Formats: sequence, structure tokens, C-alpha cells
Amino acid sequence: MNLFSLKDKVAIVTGSLGLLGKEHCLALAEAGAHVVVSDLDDDKCREFALTLTPDALGAGADVTDAASVRSLLQKTEGRFGCIDILLNNAAVNEKFEDPLLALQMSQFEHFPLSQWRKMMDVNVTGVFLCSQIIGAAMAKAGKGSIINIASTYGVVAPDQSIYKTPDGRQAFYKSPAYPVSKGAVIAFTRFLAAYWGHCGLRVNALSPGGVENAQDDFFVKNYSAKTPLGRMAQPSDYRGAVVFLASDASSYMTGANLIVDGGWTAV
Repeated sequence: MNLFSLKDKVAIVTGSLGLLGKEHCLALAEAGAHVVVSDLDDDKCREFALTLTPDALGAGADVTDAASVRSLLQKTEGRFGCIDILLNNAAVNEKFEDPLLALQMSQFEHFPLSQWRKMMDVNVTGVFLCSQIIGAAMAKAGKGSIINIASTYGVVAPDQSIYKTPDGRQAFYKSPAYPVSKGAVIAFTRFLAAYWGHCGLRVNALSPGGVENAQDDFFVKNYSAKTPLGRMAQPSDYRGAVVFLASDASSYMTGANLIVDGGWTAV
């Protein structure tokens, strides 16, 4: 079990305050890592860090801003001296201000360019910047693990039928932006794995399936019916995969996309 130990390892988690971000932080902390909690709100990052371990660091950062990411690197190195794990988790999904227009605006033909650009900026450029700035420091040290959070929708196309109500009405469409951004994350993971493999820095992707989080009952039922395990994921279902990819248990694994989806992409 020592293979899974992260004792005295330093881990930066972006998007730490989200549903899965908090779980990733908890998993790393429980495995022994010194966790750097990072998200947009610096105060909330500090508050959440206090709930992990006495030495956890809360450091707000905007992953789309290079200066902000450099500041995150400097704060982490100033406290801990190095970085062993970078978990690129920060991401956004489509969000429409007017729920009454969500059906129309989520259609491909009407999807707003502003939403497309925002999703690419956070979900793709954010991973690029954090890897370029923080990952470069890890590569220079000649060790470490970068974990990029992708999605099953980066592997297979969305099934629009699961967004239909029991009476057959389309409640919503999954837009092209999120799947495209997550497909890019998987491709970028392979690039980095090949680019930095010679210096001992491993880079892998983790593709989670859908997580149950107070969605409409019809959606949970539709999603679960398409999944061999018959349910959506619980937020804690990804803890083991995160620790595995961060630890020496996956020491000969790089450039891979670890899919943890209850079998969603298997059928």
C-alpha cells in the first residue's frame, strides 16, 4: 500500500471549490499530500484549506491569466519548495442566464459564440497555462504527475435523448463546446506525456462519468438506464482514481486516459 502513499508530496488542485474539486483535495490530503487549494475566490480557498490539514495552503488563482498562475506557483514554492502533483480540474460548463431560453440557446445552431470562447478559455487554455507554467517547474525538477480532468464526453458524443422529459420533450441540448474542450484536454495530455516523458514527468487524463448532483429525476433515471452499473457517480467515486494517478502506483503510466464512468462508454 506504500505505492499509493502521497506522504510529503505537494499537490496543486485547480478548481478546488467545485463539487469534484473538493473531493480531489480530500483524497490527496487523506493520502498524505500537502494540498494547495486553488480557485477564483482566495478567501474561500483559505477557508476550505483549513478543513483539510494544518499545512494545507489556500491560494486563489485565475487559470486563464498567466500572471495569476505564476503567482500560484510562487506561493506554492515559497511554502513547500516544490510541486509533485498538478491536478488541472478547473472547468466551466454551459450556463444560460435565462432558463426559459436554455432549450433554444443550447441548440448547436443557436449556441452563443461567447459561451464557446469562455469554455475554450477556461477548459483548454487554463490547462495549457497551468501546465506550461507549473508543469515546466516540475519538468525542471525531473519528477511528478500531472492529472488533467477530461470527461466521457471527450471520448464519445453526447446522447441528446437523456435530456428528454418523460413526455418526450427535449428539455435541453448538450452543446458542442464542452465535449470539444474535453477532447482537446485528452489530446493535450498525450502531447505533454510525449514531450516531457524523457525528464520523468508523467501526464495522464482522468475522464469521469456523470455525477449525481440534484439534477431532475428524469435525467438521473435516463442517465442511469444507459450505464451498466445502473447509477450516476457519487462525488467520492473518483477519489481512488485520483490517488492512483498521483502516486507511484501508476509509475509506468503516462499519456493515458483513465475512464471511470460506470461503464457508460463501454456500450
